[in-house]
Amino acid sequence: MDYRTTTWKRVLALGLICVGLGASSCTSPEAYRKAMEERDQEIARLREERAQLKNDRQGLLQQIDDLAAQLREANSTISEHKDAIEASSQPELDGLGIDYGYRNGMAVISIPSSITFGSGKADLSKEGKDAMRKVAAVLKKNHPNGVYSIEGHTDTDPIRKSSFKTNRELSLARATAVLTFLVEDCDIADEQCVVAGYGQYRPVDAGTTAAAKAKNRRVEIVVHAARR
Repeated sequence: MDYRTTTWKRVLALGLICVGLGASSCTSPEAYRKAMEERDQEIARLREERAQLKNDRQGLLQQIDDLAAQLREANSTISEHKDAIEASSQPELDGLGIDYGYRNGMAVISIPSSITFGSGKADLSKEGKDAMRKVAAVLKKNHPNGVYSIEGHTDTDPIRKSSFKTNRELSLARATAVLTFLVEDCDIADEQCVVAGYGQYRPVDAGTTAAAKAKNRRVEIVVHAARR
C-alpha cells in the first residue's frame, strides 16, 4: 500500500476517534485534547513531508537541466573535434610532407624549407611552386574568406654563405616569396595576406640535432578569422 495513502488513513482514523471521543459522554476532556493534538501533529508532519517532496522534485528537475546542458556541451565538443580531425586530413599535402592541422583554434599549414627553398636562398624551387599551388587550392577550398599570416622561420645556425645578413632577413624574404607566388600565380587575394619573419626565434623543436633544425626551417601559413 502507498505510504501517503496509509498516512491519510491514519489521519482519518484519528479524526474518527476524535469524533467518537467527543460524542461519548464518558470521554474525559484530557483524552479529547490529546487526540486533537495527535491529529494536529500528524497533519503538521504531512505538510512538512509534502514541502520536502516538493523541494526534492525541484532539485531533481534542476539536475536534469544541468545534465542536459552538459550533454549538449559534450556533443558540441565532439562535433568540433570531429570536424577538426576531418579537416586535418589533406592527402594532397601529406604526400608532399606538408603538415596541416590546428593550433589554438586556427588552421596552420607548415611547409618545410627543404621542398621550397635552397640553402640560404629565398627563391621558390620548381618543387616549391608545385607545392604552393596545392596549398593555395586547400586555402581556397577550406578557408576562402580567411586572413593568411605567412610566417617565415629558420634554424639557429648563423648565416654564412648567403646574400642575407641575418636569419630574420632570410625568413622574411622567404615569407614574401611565398606571398608573391600565391598572389601572382595562384589567384590568392593580396588583401587577405600578411607576412612576418621570425628568424630562429619560434622553433617547433628546441633540439640541436640536424633533424630538429630541419623541422624549424619552414614557412607557416596561419589562417585567422575573416576581418569584419
